[in-house]
Amino acid sequence: MAKVAIASKTGVNVDEHFGRAVFFRVYELTESGYSFEQSRDAVAACQHSRTHSKTDFDTIIELLSDCDAVLVQKIGEGAAGYLISKGMRVFEVSGSIDAVLNKLIEDKVFS
Repeated sequence: MAKVAIASKTGVNVDEHFGRAVFFRVYELTESGYSFEQSRDAVAACQHSRTHSKTDFDTIIELLSDCDAVLVQKIGEGAAGYLISKGMRVFEVSGSIDAVLNKLIEDKVFS
């Protein structure tokens, strides 16, 4: 069905800003549920500054190139627009990873 990357500090909740994420948890979604695939280390695109470059975003896009979407607690308009222009779906969500993934499956977001 789909593969999604989640920015999470805790591994329990979607609780990280895209630009500050130092790892993404990757999940495979099917019509009947989801499974955790792996955690992928990333270099935060916004490291203690308000500036970032497209190169920083391209590095993350490459890291998540096999994913259909990225789920984050927050993402700036510029970063979201750039990811979308490169074919990645972006969702700002919050809550437990379990609840968020189940809601995506229930709503058939990736059907």
